[in-house]
Amino acid sequence: MEKVQELLPTVKLSRMRWVMVFMAFLATVLNYVHRLSFNYLSADGELRKLIPDDAFGYIGTAFFIAYMLSNAFSGFVIDKLGTRLGYSLCMAFWTTAGLVHAFAITPLQFGICRFFLGIGEAGNWPAAIKLTSEWFPPHERSTASGIFNSGSALGAILVPPLVAYLGTHYGWQSTFIILAAFGYLWLAVYWFLYYTPEHSLKEAKARIIPPTKLFKTRFVRIFTLSKTFMDPVWYFVTFWIGRYLVDVHGWDLKKIGWFAMLPFIIADVGNIAGGYFTQFIIKKGVPIPKARKIAVTISGLIMGIPLILAPFVITTPVSALVIFGLAGFGYTSYTANSLAFPADVVPKSAAASVWGLACVGTGLGGALFQSISGITLKSVSASHSYTTAYDVLFIGFGVLAIIGLLIMLLFMGPLVKNEELHRYVEENQEV
Repeated sequence: MEKVQELLPTVKLSRMRWVMVFMAFLATVLNYVHRLSFNYLSADGELRKLIPDDAFGYIGTAFFIAYMLSNAFSGFVIDKLGTRLGYSLCMAFWTTAGLVHAFAITPLQFGICRFFLGIGEAGNWPAAIKLTSEWFPPHERSTASGIFNSGSALGAILVPPLVAYLGTHYGWQSTFIILAAFGYLWLAVYWFLYYTPEHSLKEAKARIIPPTKLFKTRFVRIFTLSKTFMDPVWYFVTFWIGRYLVDVHGWDLKKIGWFAMLPFIIADVGNIAGGYFTQFIIKKGVPIPKARKIAVTISGLIMGIPLILAPFVITTPVSALVIFGLAGFGYTSYTANSLAFPADVVPKSAAASVWGLACVGTGLGGALFQSISGITLKSVSASHSYTTAYDVLFIGFGVLAIIGLLIMLLFMGPLVKNEELHRYVEENQEV
């Protein structure tokens, strides 16, 4: 607690930290708007005829292969270039990839567009984590992470009605063009606004730790492995909910636009609740490493158990939306805390690199389980029904969440400062 108190006066002088995290929040909103718009536009109407279930799964796999590849180097590049330039390049890349969707006409072309979208979007979280590590002290980082990451759920809330309106009134091509305009606007504002605070300049510019050295640490390896199982759960919720509502409940795009917001409203609460819960118990005297583990345990159980029970409790579309929402709440509250892991363990100059490396697991799991989902849905629905096929997916993703949580709790070790990595940076600074 003494170390926390020492940091408070410095941070209180810098109210700009809330402006900066708000910019990361807006970037995350746009990230999800671009990511999910295709999923809803292709759930019904003209694009649905072009893209069957298995092709949709493969297109999702293309995104996550790119996401995996990009995470292997995006964090390192952002640490090297700095938060201002690195974040700007990511936004410019994924916004342009989103724009190009307007000119695709075949599943293969959409797959290529999604691939490049994944390359750019992967950098959002390493950049945002670097931003929060520069502007926020340890006891506030889970709250700050929850704030910017709530943009993912808000983006998911906005997409159904926004895409339903734009797609219905202007067509799917114009929808992609309009959405891209918002990304370029953010880019212009951020470029002239962002700077690294003075108290973080030295650490932010410290010698970069090679990714190979980072990956040799148990924390990074286990964190990566856990995310291979945890993160695909969120992508099941966000990528497949539109098709689920069409296939099982017969909804059209307009109806989805009004009601598919519910799960993501619930999920958005998880970002703030998960981050604030940890900050609250830290203030009550629980050590930061223990507080993080308590929070992710509760969150992981909230994520997995409702999905496992889904086939037995879903009786109406609304009950299905609540199940999706609970799983989303668990994931976002877990993420609000896991986003703070790197800055707790490694030097600030490596925070983005570590998150990027860990998200290689996200891309690997996403690519694998998106393909499996598409294949499962097509084969089981052909021999039984869509309801049975989605029940298989519900249980499967619930089990994945529990596996990811157990890996984190049993094998990651304590979330404390890695003395070897900090010593490496300090020795190179001295040289």
